[in-house]
Amino acid sequence: MKMRDFWQSITHALKGKEQNYTTGSINRAILLLSIPMMIEMMGEGLFAVIDAYFLGKVSNAAATTAGIVEVVATLIYSLGIGISIAATAVIARRIGENKPEEAAKATVQAILLSIGISVVIGATGIIFAEDILRLMKAEEEVIAVGTNYTRILLGTNVVIMLLFVLNGVFRGAGDAFMAMISLWVANLINIALDPLFIFGIGPFPELGATGAAVATSIGRGVGVAFQLYILFKGSRVIKLAWRHFQLIPEILKKLINVASTGSLQFFIASASWIFLARLVAEFGTDVYAGYFFAIRLILFAILPAWGMANAGATLVGQNLGAKNPERAAKSAWRTSFYNMAFMLIVGIICASFARPLLEIFTTSEVAIETGVLTIRIICIGYLFFGIGMVLGQAFGGAGDTRTPTLVNFIAFWILEIPLAYFLTKTLGMGVGGVLWAIAISETVLAIILVILFKKGKWKTVEV
Repeated sequence: MKMRDFWQSITHALKGKEQNYTTGSINRAILLLSIPMMIEMMGEGLFAVIDAYFLGKVSNAAATTAGIVEVVATLIYSLGIGISIAATAVIARRIGENKPEEAAKATVQAILLSIGISVVIGATGIIFAEDILRLMKAEEEVIAVGTNYTRILLGTNVVIMLLFVLNGVFRGAGDAFMAMISLWVANLINIALDPLFIFGIGPFPELGATGAAVATSIGRGVGVAFQLYILFKGSRVIKLAWRHFQLIPEILKKLINVASTGSLQFFIASASWIFLARLVAEFGTDVYAGYFFAIRLILFAILPAWGMANAGATLVGQNLGAKNPERAAKSAWRTSFYNMAFMLIVGIICASFARPLLEIFTTSEVAIETGVLTIRIICIGYLFFGIGMVLGQAFGGAGDTRTPTLVNFIAFWILEIPLAYFLTKTLGMGVGGVLWAIAISETVLAIILVILFKKGKWKTVEV
């Protein structure tokens, strides 16, 4: 691609014009989808880092609360991610088949499914907030600071679930621009409200850690309202109307079939992180705070790569819908290569500047040293992370969530958890044992996905 064409494609992507991704240059298709999706993910990462910064100014206990609840919330939101994957796969296939009305019907089924699940999660979070923190081995100081934070964040989970799912809808439709705008609207409001509610600036009450949960709920709620406004306005690829709001068992069953294993895929990964978090928490609040800050920085650095992986999923789904499986495969492999190169660069930068980055968040030397160790060990596996991300999402885009679920089970439960325990407890490697287990398991996961993707069975999945 010539430099002039490159910049024209970027401008086109940021204007949000509709595009057919089943014909023409694959490189251009990857660029048009990846740019807004990467910016979308950077917005999410920016919020996470700023949230960690403000909570770190309150106390290490506040930061630890957010870290623990984030792990638990990720486990719960595996359901939302699973529905999002299903929505992307089903809608991408319908758009590839040129059936926008069927895509609209599938969107409503995804919304209704999300709301039903969120009600159950919300009630559980409100009632058992303190018990959840105790289960995670949180110290009494953290429980005192974090119970209301946990109650609010989990109790209002419906807005976070819908934000995930509706952005999955936009991605499946190839409308990466609107997914980007939606998340930035939500996160900019979060960022603006965070210091106001945490520190009690002006007329706002000083709520400490609880303020971060209030800001998140309001910000994500506004983001969802914006998404629904765009969908009902009817000016984009997906056009909703009130006639679509009825249960359609056939479509709902397809979504549940893909979402169930998609949720299990991320549940397996999230559950392994809970086990690792419990191991790290045993070394004290300062150590966990350093681990938390480092993970937030790492997530911020690699979230653009998730944007590129999401682009790969959309290309796979739409090209399968257009009956062009070879173009779908070529799109996934090429996206994997670009993502691998991106992750290599990010890994080098993060490892080189780990200490000054962590000093922004905390003055605790224990936390800083733990954070530096976390970043540098995990960065070793970045090259493989980039490949694994894209291929895992590509399977999902094809509607095959069973394969990456099985691979996650092998890499995280059969390998990562026992290895982390062995290195930490038996060999006495401390936090380093947990970190090496993460790097090794992610590398193994990527290798297995490469082997299975080459077999090509995903090309025959029906959704």
